[in-house]
Amino acid sequence: MSIVAPHLGGKTSLSQLTQYVQTNLGYRQPFFIFYLVHSSFSIIFPLHLLYLTVTTKDSVTSLIKCLSIAITQHLAPRGSSEFPYSRFTRLIFALTFGLTCPALLWFAAISLASVSDVTAIWNTNAFFAYLISVKVFGLKWEPRRLVAVSLATLGVIAVVYGGSTTSHDHEPIQESISVNVVPKFQPSAPLVGNLLTLIASVGYGLYLVLYKIYAALPSDPELASDDLYERVFANDDYEDVAYDSLSSHTEETTVAPPFGLHPNLLTSFIGLCTLVVLWIPLPILDYFEVEIFRLPADMTTVFAISGIVFTGVISNAGFMVLLGVWGPIIASVGSLLTIVLVFLSDIMFGSGYVTIWSLAGSGVIVAAFAVLAYDMYTRGS
Repeated sequence: MSIVAPHLGGKTSLSQLTQYVQTNLGYRQPFFIFYLVHSSFSIIFPLHLLYLTVTTKDSVTSLIKCLSIAITQHLAPRGSSEFPYSRFTRLIFALTFGLTCPALLWFAAISLASVSDVTAIWNTNAFFAYLISVKVFGLKWEPRRLVAVSLATLGVIAVVYGGSTTSHDHEPIQESISVNVVPKFQPSAPLVGNLLTLIASVGYGLYLVLYKIYAALPSDPELASDDLYERVFANDDYEDVAYDSLSSHTEETTVAPPFGLHPNLLTSFIGLCTLVVLWIPLPILDYFEVEIFRLPADMTTVFAISGIVFTGVISNAGFMVLLGVWGPIIASVGSLLTIVLVFLSDIMFGSGYVTIWSLAGSGVIVAAFAVLAYDMYTRGS
């Protein structure tokens, strides 16, 4: 819970602040905001390293050496003791690319559709991760999980389309009261925003599966969700390189770095790669007037963007740790709880409506999460 709660709170705040900046404050710079948020990931590992040196007897040198040994065991060819600089660099670039594409689509969609709809569709990446795992790795189809996936899909449809058809029939209550209020956000292109989020969700589901296979250390704690990766061998002669890469190091003694340090290292390198490389599209987007660059016009926007950066760091740092610990399915399914939190915050701040469809859809999505979580935990017991 010490990781889950900050992750959920950070993701909810990130969604609301991003929409607030791009709609209410009129600062529509999705790529620039994305660049700031993801570049800030680079501070996560130094902060974690500082925390460990203050609260434990470990030195920075010993912690770095422990990480170096663990990464070498994971990525280097068998029998090699040299740090695999080439493979590690390729891994960082691949992780940056895999995280960047869905995130860019999310930042673009959040200014086109309602935050509840974007959050609902985005969080189906948990179920796409399961579907991709089954398809790519030849896993068994299980009725309980298929039912959960179907229920989640129906729940998303109910939230997105049921809510959107009823919301236009209502006028915001605040307009009938003679007080100064912020105008209600009206999605400018909800269908386009929803489609962008759907593409992002599928891509992110694929990224989660590949992260667990290639990036997560074999020494990471594992729950029953990792049983999903037990291959069904229809042919004894069939070998899968990706599956072998997941289990190749489990037969030897591995070095386990302190909890969360390795995923935070990868996250920081993703942030550093973003900072160094992804500034290049900024002048290109400005030149072709795709996104004309402009700095925030007032301190309110500056503070709001700072809030986006802060909550983005907390949310993504927590999730990357959970992804290494739990695996792609249960980690992303756990993030599904942000749908309920965002839905409640929409109501509290007067930017959303309570409809039978939104309530039923949210309930069905949470029920699907409960089914999958129960199934994973019962396997572990």
